[in-house]
Amino acid sequence: QLVESGGGLAQPGGSLRLSCAADGFSFDGYAIGWFRQARGKEREEIACHSNSDDAPYYADAMKGRVTISRDNAKNTVYLQMSSLEPDDTADYYCGAKGQRCSANVRAFGLWGQGTQVTVPS
Repeated sequence: QLVESGGGLAQPGGSLRLSCAADGFSFDGYAIGWFRQARGKEREEIACHSNSDDAPYYADAMKGRVTISRDNAKNTVYLQMSSLEPDDTADYYCGAKGQRCSANVRAFGLWGQGTQVTVPS
């Protein structure tokens, strides 16, 4: 099971750091991605960190405003978000898949319950 935390209310231009922790298993061997889903929209990938020396993957959705990092010792993956905008309001999820990242949301088979981020206009 994956557990997200760190969401909440952020002012436009502000920052938040989301955390994704593993409960009951080790992240070792898994690629961990961050995704978001706004009301009425499909889930979209933001970033992914594989379990290899590959560079992190950043989708266009928030590229340049987010940094994904991983601490295998703590079994946690972080998403640092900055310059937040009202359009960033969504539920944010982390997902896991074997080894390598993928730009295909459906390739991720294990999901957390999500954490809500709200940026008022």
